[in-house]
Amino acid sequence: MSLGGGGGGRGGGELEELAQELEAIEQQREALEAEIQSLQTQQTTIDEAVEAVDKLNSGDSVQVPLGGGAYVPAEVTDIDEIVVELGGGYAAERDQDGAVDSLESKKDTIDDRIDELREEVAELESESDQLEQRARQMQAQQMQQLQQQQQQQQDE
Repeated sequence: MSLGGGGGGRGGGELEELAQELEAIEQQREALEAEIQSLQTQQTTIDEAVEAVDKLNSGDSVQVPLGGGAYVPAEVTDIDEIVVELGGGYAAERDQDGAVDSLESKKDTIDDRIDELREEVAELESESDQLEQRARQMQAQQMQQLQQQQQQQQDE
């Protein structure tokens, strides 16, 4: 929506302020959407890990990532010795079921955060809608004033 000034006076400055507020809200909304996308990617990674842990058995062969796209073959010696990141730089060894529980708990935490972020996005969108409505009202008032001024000039 274009909220360009025009007509001068106090109303033009207010429209510029509204345009700036709307731009700031849009930037906040985009940042929140990017964070949601990142969290959804983490959820997918957790889902893949849970699926892998559920399918693995002791003695299975796996490819262990070394980084940089390099992998080394390995054998799972004990499925009940899975190291799971807990957060904050900490990790703990879990059995197979415990690893799945830890991963599901992380996913639940991410779900909660996504819900919070979606609520924030909805609030920003509501605030944006209100500001846009206010801007339209101000533009309509300015147009009405301009038409009245033109009418008065024509009457003179």
